[in-house]
Amino acid sequence: MLPRNGLVSNEVFEPTIIGFTCNWCSYRAADLAGTARIKYPPNIRLIRLMCSGRLDPTFVLKALANGADGVLITGCHPGECHYIEQNYKALRRFQLLRRTLAGFGLEPQRLKLVWASAAEGAKFAAEVASFTEEIRALGPLQWGKARSAQTEAWEEALTEGMEVAA
Repeated sequence: MLPRNGLVSNEVFEPTIIGFTCNWCSYRAADLAGTARIKYPPNIRLIRLMCSGRLDPTFVLKALANGADGVLITGCHPGECHYIEQNYKALRRFQLLRRTLAGFGLEPQRLKLVWASAAEGAKFAAEVASFTEEIRALGPLQWGKARSAQTEAWEEALTEGMEVAA
């Protein structure tokens, strides 16, 4: 039988992380980290948005449903948004999403919000590295697998005429 995280004992779990970045600050921080040759884990796939306030919460849920183990949202520091106060909207959505994830039975730590200006390439790289380690410690998400296992149990019980505990 496989361990809880689904890995063979000698395998190391490499998480998949989706990063939604603000065009004006945090995407440029990621670019600065690259041009300065600051190393950070290659586990993150960046998606550039014009502003962190434009992040639709369904993007986060879709990323997790489609196989991401964690989602990192990055934006301008509060009070320095190019679109006035949109990063405050991102903060409110982040808090709502963490409560939603907890309601789904997922660890809210799979979602992280980071403020990083265009000059903070080293901070961006450090945050990506620490978040990758946090997700690695949590293990694979297996959201879809858990749901399909429950569905299989229901289907098996229905074919045998048994009751299934929810």
